[in-house]
Amino acid sequence: MPWSMASSTESAASLPPAPDTVPSPPQGPSGAPGCDLAAVAWLPAGFNAGFSYRDRVQAPEQSVAAFYAARHRHSPLEVWLNRLAAGEIWRNGQRLHGDGPLRAGDHLRWRRPPWWEEAVPARWRVVHDDGDLHVIDKPSGLPVLPAGGWLDHTVLRLMERRHRQDPRGVPRPVHRLGRFTSGLLVCARQASSRRWLSARLRESTVALAGPEGSVTQASAAEGSPPLCRKVYEALLVPGRLPATLAPGEVLTLTTAIGRRPHPRLGWIWCAALLERPGDLAALSRLTLLERGGAGDRVEVAIASGRPHQIRIHCAALGAPLLGDPLYLPGGLAREERLPGEGGYQLRARRLELSRPDGSWLRLVAGSQEGSGT
Repeated sequence: MPWSMASSTESAASLPPAPDTVPSPPQGPSGAPGCDLAAVAWLPAGFNAGFSYRDRVQAPEQSVAAFYAARHRHSPLEVWLNRLAAGEIWRNGQRLHGDGPLRAGDHLRWRRPPWWEEAVPARWRVVHDDGDLHVIDKPSGLPVLPAGGWLDHTVLRLMERRHRQDPRGVPRPVHRLGRFTSGLLVCARQASSRRWLSARLRESTVALAGPEGSVTQASAAEGSPPLCRKVYEALLVPGRLPATLAPGEVLTLTTAIGRRPHPRLGWIWCAALLERPGDLAALSRLTLLERGGAGDRVEVAIASGRPHQIRIHCAALGAPLLGDPLYLPGGLAREERLPGEGGYQLRARRLELSRPDGSWLRLVAGSQEGSGT
């Protein structure tokens, strides 16, 4: 295995117990003041401080609970009725204790009580920091942004705590990596830089890259937009790639990605095998590095940043990522699994990014190459 999928060898058995075995919640969220977050390899499991979710009603509704059940399908109607009865929901600043109608323009707030977050790896290596642009080698298992049940145990919250006294500001993520995708994650301190970088990271040099796969001056000719190249490394289920594909050869993958029904989530991103409105065009280039009994190692350069693009494209090819619990050969999703479940092996290995001054920043997870002009 050419790269580690996590930043710690700590076993699951050594982590804190599941929430139903915890006698009482701690006094504050895990990682509260007093915990040296820069020193710990793992952020312990614990309760966060809860969170307020806000919504604005666009049209009259007959029921608050029905509004929430239709808008936030992670919970059924009866759960929202219980939350109303518990006094967790406010309308226009007034706490509600029962269901009722809504008017257009009403402001709703659901104050979600503290919930349990699992232990996550919390140590990473800074690959590049120029005072604004801040690139880290994110460990597998650590979510980037609050979502899907994660709030405090994320890169964003850890950055906010670690850099709260930094006079240069807090580096905030510019893009997402899947929780179990490790490797290069771009952050920036300045909001203007984040906007600029976000636009660059939506572009790629896949179609314009030089013969060795690196950015060339010819590909950044006058009149061309600023370019970015993102390259990932993955292990695939062995023996599923075309038998005629030799090491060093490239496959171009163009399966569109779309939202499709999912019994647990309402919808899920997967391969759009039949064209529908709203499907997203996607382009990846897969290079076979080596075949092996434990997995076929490949490099994938992406020209579009679609959700779960590499997982879906490899599965659509018939060669899912090794250990991927969600995507089936063909690119559809298993109904009983969720996107945040781990097991797959994927690493954001290289990044080549044009900077505002016209120079190129070239980074490799685990090492740093010199940048050129």
